[in-house]
Amino acid sequence: QRCWVFHAQQFPVCVKSGPPSNLTQLWEALKSTWGRNIVVFYGSQTGTGEEFANRLSKDAQRYGMKGMAADPEEYDMCELSRLAEIDNSLAIFCMATYGEGDPTDNAQDFYDWLQESDGELNGVNYTVFALGNKTYEHYNAMGVYVDKRLEELGAKRVFDLGMGDDDGNLEEDFVTWREQFWPAMCEHFGVEASGEDSSIRQYELKEHNDINMNKVYTGEFGCLKSFETQKPPFDAKNPFLAPVIVNRKLNKAGNRHLMHLEVDITGSKIRYESGDHVAVYPTNDTAIVNKLGQILGVDLDTVISLNNLDEESNKKHPFPCPTTYRTALTHYLDIIHPPRTNVLYELAQYATDPKDQENMRKMASSAPEGKALYQSFVLEDNRNILAILEDLPSLRPPIDHLCELMPRLQARYYSIASSSKVHPNSIHICAVLVEYTTKTGRLTKGVATTWLKNKLVADNGHKSTVPMYIRKSQFRLPFKASNPVIMVGPGTGIAPFMGFIQERGWLKEQGKEVGETVLYFGCRHKNEDYLYQEDLEEAEKTGVITKLNVAFSRDQEQKVYVQHLLRTNKEDLWRQIHTDNAHIYICGDARNMARDVQTAFYEIAEELGGMTRTQATDYIKKLMTKGRYSQDVWS
Repeated sequence: QRCWVFHAQQFPVCVKSGPPSNLTQLWEALKSTWGRNIVVFYGSQTGTGEEFANRLSKDAQRYGMKGMAADPEEYDMCELSRLAEIDNSLAIFCMATYGEGDPTDNAQDFYDWLQESDGELNGVNYTVFALGNKTYEHYNAMGVYVDKRLEELGAKRVFDLGMGDDDGNLEEDFVTWREQFWPAMCEHFGVEASGEDSSIRQYELKEHNDINMNKVYTGEFGCLKSFETQKPPFDAKNPFLAPVIVNRKLNKAGNRHLMHLEVDITGSKIRYESGDHVAVYPTNDTAIVNKLGQILGVDLDTVISLNNLDEESNKKHPFPCPTTYRTALTHYLDIIHPPRTNVLYELAQYATDPKDQENMRKMASSAPEGKALYQSFVLEDNRNILAILEDLPSLRPPIDHLCELMPRLQARYYSIASSSKVHPNSIHICAVLVEYTTKTGRLTKGVATTWLKNKLVADNGHKSTVPMYIRKSQFRLPFKASNPVIMVGPGTGIAPFMGFIQERGWLKEQGKEVGETVLYFGCRHKNEDYLYQEDLEEAEKTGVITKLNVAFSRDQEQKVYVQHLLRTNKEDLWRQIHTDNAHIYICGDARNMARDVQTAFYEIAEELGGMTRTQATDYIKKLMTKGRYSQDVWS
């Protein structure tokens, strides 16, 4: 027996392995509940797409329809055409784009099916809301593709594609699209909004006063007790508890905290390659959890279940149940990010001050005044749910409704800073502590980096552990070791290149012919935050790194960044790229660095390749298509 978890939010104690259910069951669920006609599929990597899907399925009720959110990974999407058999049916797709224009993990099979399918979707009504970020090369590629491909397969687009930009204001984009979408649907299907604008609960609370504590979840994601008895394979629903064997500060001075951690994967059967990501599941700060309990006047150790009122839904609980409020707020719920507008809307009813109630509802509307208020009060002031409760003393919602509305706490991804050829039993992480003071004077700490910083190697004689799994990446060294590699990674963007450098060194030791290995690294000050200085200088001395180029941005009056060093070495670079088939790798900040570096490559191609800007752009795009220009970037 091994655990097969059908859904990130369905929590069997353990079931026999077998294939996930297929769409026939979804279709039966739609048919079996009288009047249910809307299914909202989501492709979600960080939980936002799923959150939007849940909001839309809940909305349906307000508009006199019945909906359900569905994970495409759980269903055989070949059965999608059967939706045409249900009167006034509609498929909504909330599709996020991940990485370099890729589908999210849970939408990969659906994407493959769309590419290969020649099925007929005549009679299927659909619309798509895309979630992406404009700083990335392939903005909303997945949503755009799904929208176009469904039409090609004969489905009917009943509302325009919505484009959500997380670099701007994703929430505002969604709210604006949604407020136009529902009236258009009412008109399309000839139905009237029910006018039921009050809060609609999705789950009901059950308190367990007399329960065997062995049946209570304490932070596990899939099988109960999976943290006590660890069984491979390890993945997002069954993470491995890796002991921390190294946790050291990397920077010599300065007011930031940059850290290097190593976790032990001995005996886990976990395999990784240089360039892969390690996903870790952090926990929230206990002080914030305790404050939430105090302000809401509840015993956080009460054992509860939140049970879905819709018995046909695959999602029985919003997080593993039964559990305590303390465990839910510590392990399962995101209480640090500023809450989205739907949370404010739903909680508004509990504010006893009419002004607070009015403002909370206003912030959830798409009226300019409401949008501006949400932007300033919630986003710019960076208020999390605790800060909102502290600043609105009339708002004291029941904790179970608050827990129902909070999004799930997500895994955090880090580029692995080691090579499995050199370190088969450990995974290295390089991270910078996130810490800043908000406009309201509150100190805000990054959930994952604060948690990682506090993962001491031995804590009171106990080994600290990190729940983790591996996410495979396309960020790979060239198949031929003799190809030159050009690596550009300022700050913690150095992480995957530590793995690449270790691997190139290992290949050299094996007697392989290894091409030029060139690194462009950047930091603020040579004597402060030159990460892995000794390792890098040693690698250059032994010839593993052919040329080490470091930009110290603040050690002189004029700021110097990695893109400036690229231009300085333009002749060498052009030879490596154009003549020697070099592979280029960029890692780090997407918003500024990756863009500026790409521009530097355009300029080098223009100047030394005699190209126009259009030709230079096409030249770099072709390198991307061939897998010779790879990016591992974040914003």
